[in-house]
Amino acid sequence: MSPFNSDRRRQRLGAAGKAVWWGAAGLAARTLARSGRTAPGGAKLNADPVPPGFVRKAWLEAFEKDRSAVASGLYPAMDDEPPDLAAMLDRTIDLIADARAVEARRAREGGQEARAEAPSSFPAYYRQNFHFQTGGWFTEASARRYEAQVEALFSGAAGAMRRTALALLAGAWRDRDHRGARIADIACGSGAFLGNLARAFPRTQLIGIDLSPAYLAEAGRRAPTAQPIQASAERLPFADSSLEAIACIYLFHELPPKARAAAAAEFARVLRPGGLLAFADSLQMADEPRLARLLEAFPAYFHEPYYASFTVMDLGGLFAGLGLRRVGEERAFLTKALLFEKPV
Repeated sequence: MSPFNSDRRRQRLGAAGKAVWWGAAGLAARTLARSGRTAPGGAKLNADPVPPGFVRKAWLEAFEKDRSAVASGLYPAMDDEPPDLAAMLDRTIDLIADARAVEARRAREGGQEARAEAPSSFPAYYRQNFHFQTGGWFTEASARRYEAQVEALFSGAAGAMRRTALALLAGAWRDRDHRGARIADIACGSGAFLGNLARAFPRTQLIGIDLSPAYLAEAGRRAPTAQPIQASAERLPFADSSLEAIACIYLFHELPPKARAAAAAEFARVLRPGGLLAFADSLQMADEPRLARLLEAFPAYFHEPYYASFTVMDLGGLFAGLGLRRVGEERAFLTKALLFEKPV
């Protein structure tokens, strides 16, 4: 067997094992917490049920697109989780143990606990328990737990979905010398995508931007070569036209509309002419009507106060109005990735 086929087979086995592991972990957490039976506040779901088998089909396609990008040489095969079983087991036990606290918070619609615990210097929209998670974005425990939570939520597909944006960026940069280029991952969180960027573009200058010191510290463990900077997307600490690329992954659905507009304007300001914005976030309602039921359920079962407005906003129009031209688009399961260029 050739090294290429061996690597591809190893990637397939790794992705399958991860999907089974995190799918089982998510099921165990929901079962023990008795979650998912009724939406908080008795929310009604109006969209049509998803056609039988369609969720599994869309989920599998996300892994296939990730494998295809690796096979095309866009980026190397990625290890999304700790390489040893003990670390995986520790994260899973912690996830399941916290599930009851999340469910109790969900039952009383308690998404505001972090507001009393976090310093008032943070924006009001940020001081919430998004996903009802313990600690909001402010504790070390939350930062360590976050990646396990999202992988359990999406049955192991979170990494593959995120990398749809990486494939667009890598494809655009395939014939470009990016040595020394500056890439900022805006709202890098616990660093999963920042780590992917470090593997795909090892000779660039990576910068991780986030408001949470705890999450920046966790991101530093995943991408130790990246420069961490505590800042908000609405006020980036960069000069005009100073970055070759920006990544923005799963941020906009957690911003209120005014903050989205401010962040988008900052992206346009700091990108150099010819610079690229690799953007990924949730599908929107018009993207795939067969999955609209899942998009409708997400804010009903998780504390996501700005998600519904995101699913109907005109993303293309927002960035076009700031002079950014859309040059690529791809979808993977519940994620839409877009690539924008600042014209020369």
